[in-house]
Amino acid sequence: MITEVGSGIKGLSFFPASGSFSLGTHSLSRPSDRTQAKLLMEEQFNAETPDQNVNSHEKAAKPPILRELRSWFRDILFAFATAIFIVIFVVQPVKVEGTSMQPRLVDQERIFVNRFIYRFADIRRGDIVVFWYPRDQNKSFIKRVLGLPGDEVEIRYGAVYVNGDRMEESYLKAEFRDHDSFRKTTVPLDMYWVLGDHRNSSNDSRNWGCVPRELIYGRAVFRYWPVSRAGLVD
Repeated sequence: MITEVGSGIKGLSFFPASGSFSLGTHSLSRPSDRTQAKLLMEEQFNAETPDQNVNSHEKAAKPPILRELRSWFRDILFAFATAIFIVIFVVQPVKVEGTSMQPRLVDQERIFVNRFIYRFADIRRGDIVVFWYPRDQNKSFIKRVLGLPGDEVEIRYGAVYVNGDRMEESYLKAEFRDHDSFRKTTVPLDMYWVLGDHRNSSNDSRNWGCVPRELIYGRAVFRYWPVSRAGLVD
């Protein structure tokens, strides 16, 4: 016990053994067990806070994954829609039926037809085009363009002449040629004169005349089946 002298305060005592001290009529005590339990809980809470922060970071990491999945889904959907657009409006798969375009195209081959190209480009001599048959527009034919609007075309013993000049047709094979002649004719405006490459087995402009421009809906551009013959069509 220590007694302070001359301070004007009497009865100031320390009692280490009891854990309390008195100041006049007021007394302060050591923290109770309840207070210690509260402090302990706060310490435990503070100790658990880092784990909870980790969990909150893990939860925060989930939205980016969902955004990534949504991004993939959007890209896949866009690619699918683009493919449908291309097939409907730009490129159409077509099966060749018949032998009128041999040796360039063979019966049952599969090709792609560009349906969009003639919206911004002119039909050229030598193009292999697909069109609705003028006498039955439920059927489509594939032939090679030889005569353009305004051209004079003629066949002399199997050789094609356009505007008086003989056409060099290196794509023809001797066994597929014929030796017939066809009178000179002028191709009308917005019409095209077409022949099959297999001249002695083709139903073409020699039989039913020219093809109107509005019936030509595409150009053969690529053979995709059989794989062994895959490549550009020209």
